[in-house]
Parts: sequence; structure tokens; C-alpha cells
Amino acid sequence: MILNRISILNYKNLEQVDLTFSPKLNCLFGHNGMGKTNLLDAIYFLSFCKSAGNPVDSQNIRHEADFFVIQGFYEEENGEREEIYCGMKRRAKKQFKRNKKEYPRLSDHIGFLPLVMVSPADADLVLGGSEERRRFMDVVISQSDREYLDALIRYNKALGQRNVLLKSEQPVDEELFTVWEEMMAQAGQVVFAKREAFIREFIPIFQDFYAFISQEREEVSLSYESHARDASLYEVIRQNRPRDLIMGYSLKGIHKDELTMQLGGYPLRREGSQGQNKTYLVALKLAQFDFLKRKGRTTPLLLLDDIFDKLDAQRVEQIVKLVAGERFGQIFITDTNREHLDRILQKVGSAHSIFKVEGGVVTDSTHTAGSLDATVRHEASAGAAEGEESV
Repeated sequence: MILNRISILNYKNLEQVDLTFSPKLNCLFGHNGMGKTNLLDAIYFLSFCKSAGNPVDSQNIRHEADFFVIQGFYEEENGEREEIYCGMKRRAKKQFKRNKKEYPRLSDHIGFLPLVMVSPADADLVLGGSEERRRFMDVVISQSDREYLDALIRYNKALGQRNVLLKSEQPVDEELFTVWEEMMAQAGQVVFAKREAFIREFIPIFQDFYAFISQEREEVSLSYESHARDASLYEVIRQNRPRDLIMGYSLKGIHKDELTMQLGGYPLRREGSQGQNKTYLVALKLAQFDFLKRKGRTTPLLLLDDIFDKLDAQRVEQIVKLVAGERFGQIFITDTNREHLDRILQKVGSAHSIFKVEGGVVTDSTHTAGSLDATVRHEASAGAAEGEESV
């Protein structure tokens, strides 16, 4: 899948943007806080029907505006074109359309535009709570498995209803608990089986990426833990009900699943340096890309936001070698350091576009002459022209 063009109105600090992209590599550079991440987030929104950073849709509307609109114009490998539209007004429901036809359910869109994003926020995968690691599994599997997403939605609905009963100050009929616990167990068993199969297939891919980036200097592991492995999930949930009634919420179930991350046999969050943690996260996300590419009908988009921060020169070089290879499709990279981007362009040697982002204004700074040296020299004189070229 290729994103040929994007049109944005009033999304975060992006007042009006209309850009045409390279089918291979798109580099965005500029200082922090200028809007580079916001542009990637708009692309992310078109795939997942929500922001990667702020789940409250209305808060993504530019402060001075009453609405935002994002439109993406895509092309599949077979040449078929797709138009995706998202519009949101304050105090109104967001609209999401494919080829001008609105989706009956937003979940029907998930997986249609597979996408992997690597960003500084991924640090929460290591340092945050277990919900971050479950969300990682959910995002990966849901993009390639509709049955998984449906089961996860059913499970969360049943979990919510059971928690309401647990908080009730009035006596609750036993049959009500049974109804929701059976639904939790049935849907949860599907989620557990698919998570387990995913991790089993995912681990060797992840370890290969980590070994390549670190040049085999460290050994890492990843394992999956779940209450569903202990016994029948229904029995686990039912038998824990007395304790749940005391606490007021459900303590057991697949909503407590965990991914254990280790470096050299010890917990990563305790033993890993900043560079090792970043390497672990990048390897996870590249393995996610590889998994989706093999499982899906189309090559995912890859968004790399400030990916080189906290990495030494050798690890940066290894990542550049990976993303410059043919196994990856269309890539979007942001960085404050233009030298990192120039190094990637030298490695790729193929079609690319370069954009400067400043104060929410995105300027196409690609030099069409085709010479990288000329492009670098051109940057010095581009400043004066950027105001005229801005969209």
C-alpha cells in the first residue's frame, strides 16, 4: 500500500497541508515541536481511526478551529486506488469514509491500511504498565485477524458488565454473573489462543532483528504470561469472584496478560541502558512490520519518528541498512538531525522526498536534480524560499 497524497485541515498545529509523497522514502526534518510528529499522527489516524497520542478526538482539533479533516489518497500494489476520509467537528461524532462511503463500524476499517509506527512514546512498552504490552499485541494481531478483534471487543464488553455487577451495592442474581463470566471465558479463550500463537511465531523474528541491530552483542528474550494458561478460563474467573467482590473489579482474565521482556536473562526495564531499551523497541516494531507483511494482503506503511535518538552510531548504521533494503515499502522518517536523513538517502539510492516542517507549515524541499550533494547544498539556500513554497 502506498500513500500518494494527504490533505489535512486543522489537525493539531497543521492548519492546511497538501502533500504528495514518494512511494519509497519520505524524510521530514525540523526542530522539536514544529509538527513533524503531528503529520505522522495524521497518517496513523487514517489507519486506526484515532490518534496515536491523544485518544480524545476533539482535542486533536487545532485550537483556533471548530473541525479537522484528514484525507488520504492511496494506491494498492495492483494499481487500485482508495480514498480515505476522516472529519471531526466539536461536539459531534467523527465521520470515517472509504471512497465516500461511511463505515457502519469503525472496527471494519482496522487492518485495511496496515501501519507500523516507531516513536519515543514506545518507551512505555518497557517502562509502562502491562496494559501497554497488551495493547502492542492487540494492535499487531487486530490488523491481520478480524476474528481476534471481534473476540477482544466481546471480551471487553463482558468485562465491563461484570465489573458493574461487582461494584453494585445491591445483591446481584447469580445468573447475571454467570452470563457475563461465560462470555468473558468464551471470547477470552479465543484471544488467548491467538496471542499465544502470535508470540510463538513473533519471537524468532524479533530476536533476529535485535541481533542484527546490536551486531549480536546482547541476548534478549520475550515471553507471554496469561491466567488462561493456569486452568479453564471460566473456572479461573468464577473461582476468583469472592475476592473480586471485595475489590470491586475483575482480578483474573486475559485483561491481565503480560509480556515479559528480558536482556541477558534479567528484566529489561531494570538492566537495559537507554540504547539497549531503544534497540529492543525498534526490533519489536520491525518484527511487527515483518509479521503484518507476511500475514496481510498488502505491505504496511512504516513510520519512524525520531528513531535515532539514544542510539550509538553503529546501531544507527545497522537500522539504516535494514530500512534501506527491499523488504520495506513506503517509509516516513522524522529527525531533527539532517545528517541522519542524508545518511539514509545515501544508502537507499532510490526515489525520495524531503520535507521541512516549521511552525505547522510543511515545505517540500526535495531537489529534483537527483544529486544528494546538490540537495545538501541546496538546503542552505532553501530557507529564503521556504515561505514561498509552503502549502
